[in-house]
Parts: sequence; structure tokens; C-alpha cells
Amino acid sequence: MTETETNLIEGLRKQSPQAQQEMLDRYGRDVFAQVVRIVSQTENAEEVYQDVFVKVFSHIGQFDGDRSSLRTWVIRIAYNEAISFLRRKSAPTVYFDDYDRGIETLTDAEVDETLGHASQETVQLIRAALQHLPPEERTLMTMFYYEEMSLKEIAYVTESIPTTVASRLCRTRKKLCRIIKMLQA
Repeated sequence: MTETETNLIEGLRKQSPQAQQEMLDRYGRDVFAQVVRIVSQTENAEEVYQDVFVKVFSHIGQFDGDRSSLRTWVIRIAYNEAISFLRRKSAPTVYFDDYDRGIETLTDAEVDETLGHASQETVQLIRAALQHLPPEERTLMTMFYYEEMSLKEIAYVTESIPTTVASRLCRTRKKLCRIIKMLQA
């Protein structure tokens, strides 16, 4: 942990308005990005965003720098608040199980071929396909590929273990590949 981060944490524990503003400036964009990927409606995402920082400020005493970085701890709170929001929300969202069918037969080479090309068309297809995934799977993919979080960090955020995260990533990559193939058809 850096000296700047240590000072920030100390300021937050003292409920310093300057430290709270620094926290918002430093991690606000990451938190909002995390929340909006799970809670897609902007108004709801803004509500969850506020709840995240209320929780961060009121629970800063529970932060353990030996278990994670401050950023990862904040992202974990954001993830949990967003998932809790979806669970409280009574209107269920339907995701098609058809995307799960046949993914066992996809090889890693096929998945790499479909997802590996960085053409503009592929990027647009991936973005469209991500919207067809349940929020937890979409978030898992974005944490790993867009935010470049390690398996250990993702495991901490999702309260899992790295091997489980790796398995879920593999399965979700195959599902994403299947969705892209269906979108292209």
C-alpha cells in the first residue's frame, strides 16, 4: 500500500470531507462503470453508485489492506451492491438458455478464432453479445478483459476462488462465442 493510499484511508476513517472527495475522484469512474454494467438503467445505476460510497465511507474501518487493494475492496462493494439491487428488484430479466446449448462442443481454438480478432466488426459483435449475458457473467468478462483484473482480484470481488473464476470465464467465453455465432446467422 502506498503512502498516499494510507493517508487516504486514515482521512476516510476520520470522516474527512477532503478524503471523501479524493475517494470519489480516484474511484468514482471505476465504481460507476462497474455498477452500470450490472444495473443497466442509468437512474438505477446512479442510486446504487451513491449507496456504494455511503457503504464505503461508513465501513472503511473494515478495510483490510492485507486482503486486497483499496480499489479492489471498493469494486467488491460496488459489485455486491449492484447484485443486491437486482435481487431486490422484483421484475425478472429473461436470458435465453439456448446460448448454453452446445458450448461444451466448442474448442478453445474456435473461441479464440471468434473472439480473438480485434476488427471493428468483432468488437461491435462482442459488445452486442455481452448484452445477452446475465449481469454476473457480463461483469466477470468485463472485469477480466476490460479492467484487466487478475483471477485473484475477481475472486475477491465475487467472493469466490480463482479456479472457480477461471472455470466461469472459460464457460462464459464459450457462451459469448455461441451468442456471436447466433448474431451473425
